[in-house]
Amino acid sequence: MTVLGNPFVANVPRQLSADELVQALRVDMAGELEAIIGYEAHAMATTDERVRKVLYHIADEERQHVGELQQLIYMLNPNEQKQVEKGKQEVVQQQSQGFQTPMQ
Repeated sequence: MTVLGNPFVANVPRQLSADELVQALRVDMAGELEAIIGYEAHAMATTDERVRKVLYHIADEERQHVGELQQLIYMLNPNEQKQVEKGKQEVVQQQSQGFQTPMQ
């Protein structure tokens, strides 16, 4: 998490390599996911519907940021997208099999 009040905390002292940039984008994505968790936790902890509505809206905006960051990672590292798609297909296959554990 960013240290509030330090304007230099996120400054990078040099240009990042392509691999380092992908890692930095993953860290950014983790921050967005953490923000979603926080906004939703706060929304769930209040009965004020006005506040809940705004917090869930902000959480949805953070989800869009996750998608933007993920797309940037895919652009920089096409293998990443292949691996993510492979993982999705594995779950679809398991679902089609009723999430049964394979016999060994």
